[in-house]
Amino acid sequence: MISKKKASFGHVCSQYALSLVKMVCLMCLAMAMAASANTTSYITVNIGVVLDTETHFGRKSLASLSLALNDFYSSHADYRTRIALLVRNSKQDVVSAASAALDLIKNEKVEVIIGPGTSMQANFMLNLGDKAQVPIISFSATSPSLSPFRHPYFFRATLNDSAQVKALSSLVKLFSWREAVPVYVGNEYGEGMVPFLTDALQEVDCRVPYRSAIPPDATDVEIREELYKLMTMQTRVFIVHMLPDLGVRVFKNAMEIGMMGEGFVWILSNGIGDMLNGMDFTVRGSMRGVLGVQTFVPNSSELENFKVRWKRKFQLENLDVLDAELDVFGIWAHEAALGAAMTVEKVFGRGSPNGQAFSKSNTSVNSSEFEDLGVSYAGRRLKDALEKLSFEGFMGSFRFVNGEVPVSAFRIINVIGNGWKDIGFWTPQNGISRDIFMSLNDTSIASSKPNLGIVIWPGETTSVPRGWAIPVSGKKLRVGVPVRDGFFQFVRITRDPITNATKASGYCIDVFEAVMQAMPYAVSFEYIPYSATGSAMSYNDLTYQVFTGTFDAVVGDVTIVANRSLYVDFTLPYTESGVSMIVPVKDDRNKNAWVFLKPLTWKLWFTSFCFFIFIGFVIWVLEHRTNKDFRGPPLHQIGMMFWFSFSTMVFAHKEKVVSNLARFVVIVWVFVVLILIQTYTASLTSMLTVQKLQPTITDVNELIKRGDMVGYQSGSFVSGLLKNLGFAESKLVQYNSMAALEEVFRKGSGNGGVSAVFDEIPYMRLFLGKHCTEYAMVGPTYKTDGFGFVFPRGSPLAPDVSRAILNVTQGDQMAAIERSWFWEQTTCPVGESASLSPTSSSIGLDSFWGLFLIAGLASVSALTLFAATFLYQHRQVLSQLDGSSSLWNKVVVLSRHFDRKDLSSHTFKKFRFKENGTEHVMGGGSAEASPHPMNSPAQTDFSFYCDQGTPNSSEHDDHSQERTSDDRWVTPDDPPIRDSSQSEAP
Repeated sequence: MISKKKASFGHVCSQYALSLVKMVCLMCLAMAMAASANTTSYITVNIGVVLDTETHFGRKSLASLSLALNDFYSSHADYRTRIALLVRNSKQDVVSAASAALDLIKNEKVEVIIGPGTSMQANFMLNLGDKAQVPIISFSATSPSLSPFRHPYFFRATLNDSAQVKALSSLVKLFSWREAVPVYVGNEYGEGMVPFLTDALQEVDCRVPYRSAIPPDATDVEIREELYKLMTMQTRVFIVHMLPDLGVRVFKNAMEIGMMGEGFVWILSNGIGDMLNGMDFTVRGSMRGVLGVQTFVPNSSELENFKVRWKRKFQLENLDVLDAELDVFGIWAHEAALGAAMTVEKVFGRGSPNGQAFSKSNTSVNSSEFEDLGVSYAGRRLKDALEKLSFEGFMGSFRFVNGEVPVSAFRIINVIGNGWKDIGFWTPQNGISRDIFMSLNDTSIASSKPNLGIVIWPGETTSVPRGWAIPVSGKKLRVGVPVRDGFFQFVRITRDPITNATKASGYCIDVFEAVMQAMPYAVSFEYIPYSATGSAMSYNDLTYQVFTGTFDAVVGDVTIVANRSLYVDFTLPYTESGVSMIVPVKDDRNKNAWVFLKPLTWKLWFTSFCFFIFIGFVIWVLEHRTNKDFRGPPLHQIGMMFWFSFSTMVFAHKEKVVSNLARFVVIVWVFVVLILIQTYTASLTSMLTVQKLQPTITDVNELIKRGDMVGYQSGSFVSGLLKNLGFAESKLVQYNSMAALEEVFRKGSGNGGVSAVFDEIPYMRLFLGKHCTEYAMVGPTYKTDGFGFVFPRGSPLAPDVSRAILNVTQGDQMAAIERSWFWEQTTCPVGESASLSPTSSSIGLDSFWGLFLIAGLASVSALTLFAATFLYQHRQVLSQLDGSSSLWNKVVVLSRHFDRKDLSSHTFKKFRFKENGTEHVMGGGSAEASPHPMNSPAQTDFSFYCDQGTPNSSEHDDHSQERTSDDRWVTPDDPPIRDSSQSEAP
C-alpha cells in the first residue's frame, strides 16, 4: 500500500517536472522570437485609448483591444507597422476624458484615438479630433447626437442607437399597441435616441403620450416616484433605453411596486439587451417577461476561440472578477482594433514623407492650450483610408458607411426565468421573422405576416397584453357633455337639487352607457357639462377640448366630420348619417272643372280618339255588305260608324256584328277599351279623393336663386355646408330648439323666417315625427358619418369602444333605446318622416302603346283578309272591263260592287217551311207568313229559296233593280251584260 502511494507521488512529481520543462522551453522560445523581432525594423504608430479603466466595461474592452492586435500581427508578420497603445483613464468623467484626449494629441502626438467608453464623454473629444485632424474611432459611443456628418473625423465602430428604433416599432406594430412610453436615462445617451424612437412609433400609428426621463444618478425614491406616475396613466407599454447600471435598479423597483405583473409590457433597447450576458441571474430574475433587442452576432468557430482566449487573458489580468463573459462591445472593440491596424499599415506601411508628425503648433505667449494642438500630417490620409476600409470580422463584413457601421440584424429576445431565449429576428430588408437565415436570404418574407415564437409576458402569461388599462389609482375618465337649449331627446343635463351632482340623460347618453356595459372591462367615468360663454356653443370647440386635454372623451350628438378628425379620433357612428332639407308641404289635389282630362296625357287622348275612328271605320267596312244595320243613306252610315265605335267605351253598342272578322276586331278592341277605362277611372279617383301633400320647393338651387332664407341648428357644422352650397351668410337663420324651428317656419322667408331648413337626419326624424302632414324631407342627402364618441388621437380606448358599439347597434338594445326616446313620443307611424304622397302624374302613351299596337295589327289584318277575299270573288268584274279603262274607273266599279248587298251571305237568306197548311219564312229578318196555302194541313214541307226581292219589296235597298235573263238582279248603273254566245259586231 505504501509502495503504491510512493509510486503515485513519484508519477505526479515527474509530470510536474515535465510541465516545468515545457514552460521553460516556451519562455526561451518566446525570448528568442522577441530578440528576432527586435532585429527587424518596424514603424511604430502611437494610438491613444481613452477608457474607464476602473470599470469592468473598460477593462474588458482594453483586453479585447490588446488581444485583437496580438492576433492580427501574429497572422500578419509581414506588416511593417506596429501599433503602440497609449492608454488613458477617463475616470468616468467628461472632463477627465477630454483632458486625456488633449494630452494624447498634444503631448503623445497620437495618430488615432480609440474611445471613449460613453457617449457623454465623446462630444468634446470629437471637437478635438476635428481640430487636430486625428480620427477618433469609438466602439461604444452609440448616441445619435454624435453625428459623423458634423464631425468628419469621427468613426463609429458600433451601431447607432437610432438603427434599432425600426426593430422596436415593428414589435409595437406586430402586437397592435396604440400607445407607448419611452423610459430613458436623462443624459446624452438616452435623450439622443428618443426623437428617432418617437418618429418610428408614429410611423406605425403608435402615440407617445409621455416621456419618462430618469436621471442617471437617481435614487430609489426618485425612481419609484416616476414609476408611480406611470402607473396612474393608461399606457402599459414601456420602452426602456438606458445602461445596465440604472436599468437594473429600475426593474428592481418596478417589480417591488407591482409593475412587472400581468398587463404590463416592457421592451428593452440593446443598451441593456446586449449586456444581459454579464448580469447576475438574480438581476435577470426581476426582468421576467421582458422583450428586448440584441445586436445580432453570427456564430463562428473563430469567435468561440477568441472568446476562450479572451476569458483566459482577462481572468489572469483581473483576479477580482469571476466568470467574466465577452459582450458585444468587446467584439466591436476587436473590430475597431483590426480596422485601426489595417488603416495604419495602409498609410504608414510604405513610409511617410513627413514621418509621424504634427504641423508646428502656435507657441505664442497668449495662445491657449487648445490652440497649441497643431494638425496631424497623416490625419486626412488616415480618414480617407478609414472611409475605404473593408474586411471580414466577427460581425461579418465590416466597413464604414458615412462614418458608421451599417445595420445588419437584431435578435428579438424574451427574458424567462433567470435567462432569455431568442423568439425572432429583425432585418432592415424584411422586418420581423422567425428565422434569421430566412430573413437574410428570402426577400419574399417581407410580404408575409410577421411572427415570433411563444412569448412569456410579465405575470407568467402567454396572452398578449392589450397595452393599456384604466388605472385604479388614477382619475376617472372625464367625459364632456354639451349643454343644450333644445332637442333634449338627444342630450339633457340636469343637477340634483340636493347633492348638486350632474346628471346626464338622453338618447346619446343611453347609447354611451350601453356601450360601456358592453366593454370587456370596467371603465370609470364622470360627466362634465360643457357650455360656451358669451355665444352659442360650437361643437368644433367642444371636440377641441379633447385635443387640449380638458376632456378625455366627449359624448353627445357630435357628428363625425373631416375637419374634426384632424385632431381627435372618433368611434364608429351609432346613428344614420346625412344632412337633408325640410320644407313645408301643401295639398295638391286638383279642384278645377277640367280635372277629368288630367288622368291621361294629350298624346294618349289623341291616340285613343284616332283609334276609335279607325276601329269604327274597320267595323263598317267589314259589316257594310252583310249587315243591314250598317247600310242606308251616307249620313246614317257615318253616324253608325261613330256611334258603334264610341259606344264601346261604355259597352252600350246594341248593333249585331255578323262578320267573323268584325267580331275578332271588336273582341280585341273591347279588351283595349276595358283596360283604358279602368286605368282612367283609378287615376281620376286618386286625383279627386286622395290627399296629396307636395313640397313647396324641391330644388336647392331654386332657393339660392330666389334669395330665400334658410335655417340651420346653432353650433352645427351645417352652416359651413350651406355656405359651400352657395348660400350667403345673410340668408342663414339659426334655431336651437324644436319650438324655434316651428316658429321660423311659421313666419316664412319674407317675415324673418325661413323657406327651408337644413339639418341632420336624426333631428329631422324627430321633428317630422310630430309634424307628419305639415313638412317633408326633400332634395339630395349630403353625406356625413353620423354621431360618434370623441377620444384623443391614438387613444387605445377608441377601438374597444367601436367594437362595443357594433355589439350594441346590432342587437335589440339599440332599437329599445330609439323607441324610448323617439318613436313613442311621436304621433306618426314609426319610420315615416311625413305623410307625403307621391305626385299622381297623368298616364302617358308609353303605358298603352302595346295595346294599341295589338288592336291596330288585328284591324289591319282583318281589313287585308277582307280585301283579298272581296277582290278574289269579283275578279271577273275587273276582267270584263276594257283594257283601256283607267285606274279610277276600276276603283269606281269595285266601289259599286262593294256597296251592294252580299246576297250570298247567310244574313240575306230565308228559310221557308210549311206547317199545318201554313207557309212560314225565317231568315233575312223576322219570320213572316206565306200567302200560299199548303195542300195538306197535316203535312209539313220544308224548302229553301233565295229571296231576291222585288222593286216594291221592303227588303231591297235604295237602288232600283231589274231581273236579268240569267236570273240575276242588276242596278241601272251596272254596265250592260253581254251574252258571251253572241259575237260582237265589227
